Amino acid sequence: MSLELRGVSRRYPNGAVGALDVDLLVESGSFVALFGPSGSGKTSQLHMLGLLQRPDTGEVWIDGERVDGLSESAAAKVRRSKLGFVFQSSSLLRLVSARENVDVSMRLTGGRGGDAKERVEAALASVGMAERMDHRPDEMSGGEQQRVSIARALVHEPKYLLADEPTGELDTVTGAGILQMLRDIADTGTTVVMATHDPAAIDFVDTAYFVESGSLHLPDRDELGLWLTEGTEFGT
Repeated sequence: MSLELRGVSRRYPNGAVGALDVDLLVESGSFVALFGPSGSGKTSQLHMLGLLQRPDTGEVWIDGERVDGLSESAAAKVRRSKLGFVFQSSSLLRLVSARENVDVSMRLTGGRGGDAKERVEAALASVGMAERMDHRPDEMSGGEQQRVSIARALVHEPKYLLADEPTGELDTVTGAGILQMLRDIADTGTTVVMATHDPAAIDFVDTAYFVESGSLHLPDRDELGLWLTEGTEFGT
């Protein structure tokens, strides 16, 4: 079981390059990071893995099935059954509780059933929000809101969790807590792929790629460390 990009390229009308002949294989159960500055193409590559964008050329494969040519309805079915998404902004429904936010997500993925209440509560408990599940987003810290967004992504038990800058709006300490949570999720068997420019993430992932001008590189840790601290525009 795996996620895979094969020779994928994508360009935008404004001339920006999201991917340039990218090959990426993400093995089941791993925690993979795509590092890169803003505009490098890391989010585009993550979104193609998640069927949120289509490549201009190349192929996208999930669990041995080619999926880049699926109709939108078929692609949506794959997303609901296999993929969970976490974004930089938690994007929670502001007027309802954490419990209701996660419940809405489960309804949208077709997961309602006799055990719905238990599954919602278990998802929130798994991210440390058991005591806060009846609180609204305006009663939570930024880190707590991001934990709810992770619970929302996990409640339908996806094989793959795709996270786009999940620590981008958090302070260093809170961000480290989210990274550790993603590490723990990967350790329980859910594959995690994260786009990030957070240098701290290097200490939590199994494999770290560097994305630059749409191209994907697999540096060694020392080389990536130099890019993160000296040779890139991270944080600008």
